[in-house]
Amino acid sequence: MSAFETKAWLNEYAEWTPPHLDYGDLTLLDSYDNTLAIHGDRVATTFFGRSQTYAELDAQVRRAAAGLRAFGVRPGDRVAILLPNCPQHIIAFYAILKLGATVVEHNPLYTAHELTHPFQDHAARVAICWDKSAPMLEKLRETTPLETIVSVNMINAMPTVQRAALRLPIPQLQKARTKLSGEAPNTVPWELLLGHALGGTGQDIETPEFVTKDTVAVILYTSGTTGAPKGAQLSHGNIVANLVHGLAWVPGLGESKEKFLSALPMFHAYGMTMAVLIGIHCGAELILLPAPDIKLIMKIMRKNTPTWLPGVPTLYEKIAETAEELGVNITGVRNSFSGASTLPVSTVEKWERLTGGRLVEGYGLTECSPILVGNPMDGNRRPGYIGIPFPDTDIRIANPDNLDKTQPDGTEGEVLARGPQVFKGYLNQPEATANSFHNGWYRTGDIGVMEEDGFIRLVARIKEIIITGGFNVYPSEVEEVLRAHPDVVGCAVVGMPRADGSENVCAAVTLSEGATMDPEALKEYCRTKLTRYKVPRKFYHFEQLPQDQMGKIRRREVRDQLVERYGISETS
Repeated sequence: MSAFETKAWLNEYAEWTPPHLDYGDLTLLDSYDNTLAIHGDRVATTFFGRSQTYAELDAQVRRAAAGLRAFGVRPGDRVAILLPNCPQHIIAFYAILKLGATVVEHNPLYTAHELTHPFQDHAARVAICWDKSAPMLEKLRETTPLETIVSVNMINAMPTVQRAALRLPIPQLQKARTKLSGEAPNTVPWELLLGHALGGTGQDIETPEFVTKDTVAVILYTSGTTGAPKGAQLSHGNIVANLVHGLAWVPGLGESKEKFLSALPMFHAYGMTMAVLIGIHCGAELILLPAPDIKLIMKIMRKNTPTWLPGVPTLYEKIAETAEELGVNITGVRNSFSGASTLPVSTVEKWERLTGGRLVEGYGLTECSPILVGNPMDGNRRPGYIGIPFPDTDIRIANPDNLDKTQPDGTEGEVLARGPQVFKGYLNQPEATANSFHNGWYRTGDIGVMEEDGFIRLVARIKEIIITGGFNVYPSEVEEVLRAHPDVVGCAVVGMPRADGSENVCAAVTLSEGATMDPEALKEYCRTKLTRYKVPRKFYHFEQLPQDQMGKIRRREVRDQLVERYGISETS
């Protein structure tokens, strides 16, 4: 019998992790309300040194909910959030849920081009955004149902001394202010949304009884290798299941006061669940960073060392290297969980030596809230493997030619998953939803191997998603932009492997007759249409790109040729 049939992975669980868990009928609002009732006087968020308790946070959640209600937000509506990690982001998130509405998370650095389709799809009439994103969002009023834009100045959540300093006419401070905030004409300031005159204090707002574990809580946009981005609908129950998984997987998490470094962006499923929501679930202090800036992280390590630090391999490597260079003691980070790309053994060894804590690798997808699999945190981890299935989660390696057939142990096949954290479908995409499942199993699109003891190793990504710095880049999206350039005839966007286990986005292009290769010009062109991390780092000229009989460019062959020619890239 195969490892899947015997559930062999249960024998590999840490002693504190049960094979089955009780998820009850909890929603994210129940999770929030429970923490508020038990830990109302605990520190909830710390932002550049300024802290607030859960009770103080809740007062603002209610006022924000009242303001949104005054703007016409009703149960079932969708409200978009485009914010870096900051207190206002947490407040907006729960205020929307308090009204029985759905949160739609977007990257605040996206362009209008990237957001037009999603906004047309989810039809949010209200968006809460970083003030620097407001001019971009203004463009969407003309082409989408968007009506009201609420702008957030993150500086207002910082300590008084820092706010005052950023107003001084000193070039360096003015530069810092420009980086953090911008003009936002034709918008509703966040402070006005929270003002008593607009909607009241919100003390009359109660958790809606009609919100259940099956109610859609969050929509996150993701994409395969083809087609426009799709809105993955995650229910309250899907996300809560992953929170319960986390507490069962990580030893001692939540048993005492925890400090979470929330550097992973909340608009990403991994950052949302593992760096923010699970923290609120166990009454942790969320140390919020608008970006994983290494200088800011080092300040935190010196003054307020976190106990829990979810991240990606490059983040752990940078923190460890900088800590050694500067002589910063990072002992005290008890538990760390890595995702998004392969975790090098050298990074694990260095991290655990410097922190005295644990660092393990896991695996998941946006559609799975997001974690499916993890290495045990009792030392029974396996380098090169993503781990074993979480409690109540089944993983099956299927024959790609017959998905009903499970591959023998040690044989490659498509990774299929089912469990309480797996979503029910995409917004407005019944066909795509149907294609994503096979007889109740979610098709991850990844090729993997399960060993006889249940440990899983990934072999390849069917979807050819490029993972760079913990973010997904979809080749088709970048290629669509490049093909619109007058000099580009054909192109293939691929990920070139880096020594740290991540990838660099690279483009192979064929040019029109008479055109010359100008990588910098192509980069500048891409930056007008794409977020910076999606812009190819390098461009390679091909006289002819490899194609199949149907004329489809073979990305895998392009990548193999580039790797053979140039090897692993050291470019960061």
